[in-house]
Amino acid sequence: RRKLRSDVAAAFPTLSPEQLAELIPNKEELNVIKIYSHKGEAITVYMNHRNPILFEAEKVLYPTVYTLWVYPDLLPAFATWPPVLQKLAGGADLMLPGVVVPSSGLPQVQRGTLCAVTLLGNRAPVAVGVATMSTEEMLAAGMKGKGFAVLHTHLDHLWEYGDKSSPPTLAPLVTDSAAKESAGDEEELQGKEPVSSCSPEPEQHVDIRDLSLRDTDTGAELLGQEELPESRAAEAAEDASTEDQQEAEDSRTPQEQMDALFNQCFFHALKCKVKKSDLPLLTSTFLGSHMFSCCPAGKQLDIKKSSYKKFSKFLQCMQHQKILQVKELNKGVESIVEVDWKHPDIKAFAVPEGFSSASAAQDSKSEDREQVYHAPEIIPLYGVSTKMIPLFQESGHRKGSILSSSEVRNVIINYVKSNELVDETNKNFVKVNAILCDCLLDKSEQDEISHLKWDELLSRCLERLQPLHQVTFFGQEPVVRKGNIEPIDISIAQRSSNKKVTIIKNLELYGLDPQCVANALQQKVQASATITPAPGAKDRVQVQIQGNQIHHLAKMLLEEYQLPRKYIQGLEKAPKLGRKK
Repeated sequence: RRKLRSDVAAAFPTLSPEQLAELIPNKEELNVIKIYSHKGEAITVYMNHRNPILFEAEKVLYPTVYTLWVYPDLLPAFATWPPVLQKLAGGADLMLPGVVVPSSGLPQVQRGTLCAVTLLGNRAPVAVGVATMSTEEMLAAGMKGKGFAVLHTHLDHLWEYGDKSSPPTLAPLVTDSAAKESAGDEEELQGKEPVSSCSPEPEQHVDIRDLSLRDTDTGAELLGQEELPESRAAEAAEDASTEDQQEAEDSRTPQEQMDALFNQCFFHALKCKVKKSDLPLLTSTFLGSHMFSCCPAGKQLDIKKSSYKKFSKFLQCMQHQKILQVKELNKGVESIVEVDWKHPDIKAFAVPEGFSSASAAQDSKSEDREQVYHAPEIIPLYGVSTKMIPLFQESGHRKGSILSSSEVRNVIINYVKSNELVDETNKNFVKVNAILCDCLLDKSEQDEISHLKWDELLSRCLERLQPLHQVTFFGQEPVVRKGNIEPIDISIAQRSSNKKVTIIKNLELYGLDPQCVANALQQKVQASATITPAPGAKDRVQVQIQGNQIHHLAKMLLEEYQLPRKYIQGLEKAPKLGRKK
């Protein structure tokens, strides 16, 4: 413990004796654990009060975020945009375009200096990294390229060893930085700069985020200015000229530009399109109806071209920033249930020039909604049941294995051929052996049927497998559900005074917002439409509209929304056209 205290004092000389005694107490329990990164490097972690306070790699000591929250000025700090944190925790390094340059200038550091990373507006560090170049080199490079090799972040696996608390809110030291700037004394700045221990090249530092439980394959490089256009909107006139902004935008990769476009459309949609009364709102509707309509002319949103790859991951990032809350109200269908419209990022966002007012955009909402809806891709699947295991185990499948109809067909064909079950006299028939008999025939049929046609063999097999289906919504990852998908159910009911109403159920399963459908129908037929809870279905609603409106509804679902007819039930109940006798 005495050696550790002396090592910490040498590595971080800005710590006072009182702070050093508080960090490494004499009598309190101090635990030391050894962990290994995915690359096999040994990491020594020092725990105090059940939180990791320091970690040592290659004989170099580093503070954790828990320690930096208590001593936020321990390391020179560089600020970045809030959405960048998710990328850092996912394995990315901090790129210079993602670093916010304050009016007082950047801290003066040298190549290899240990630094802290903070989020704009909060002095509490969220990451620890090593500078890959000096401050002078950063500015000379035009704030482009990799700035910091990040070793440890809030939300990574090392952070999960502690109590998993969130960063405190610490106000930036505006007064101190302003005083330093007015004094203009660089020597004073360097005198207050924390002295970092001698360390090898930044590339040789052990990346503690290798311990992350998250997938780090896609985090090769940080998309540093994901929220750059949005967060800078309110400060652009003061902090940078239009030419500087244009140069920064041109220097970004296509993936970085797509990330920035998604952030812009996201905040634009929340600020101008979505109201509290719209919640809960399907995530597919939010993307297709609201964010798409906020996309600038000449540009197109494509989640596959962004670093997120899936819209659900993008929303997870925003949820980590406590901007909104997403829940799975129906199995496999996520909805936005809460939005913090007082969040600083939403309040600071300025609507880009060239867009009409919020009221005009709201008027054209239904038209945009119809144009951008994408029908989900639905694929029937089959699960191997217990009874069918003997038939499928030869091909390497087990109970619960999921197959498409073509894969099932190939398994059956291979089984028949490998066991020489094709009838020699008539190749349209297959001989039923003991396994086929047990798997495909009822007890009453086992003594009567010795041959089956190929089509009947396949149909019997599909009937005895567990039905599943896969639904892929636009911009989201596929979801596999049990059973067959329920069709959109259309029915006619009679109310008082013999009045008829049209009731539509299960719209949510196909990524359709019931409120949007009700509004569109109401405008088309000029009849009252309401949303009511669906009886017998938890967390689902149904649309009810006056009169028999199946003709209009069929045209909307089949022609405008491009939904296959087989997924719509009740179209035959449409009123017959022609003269009444």
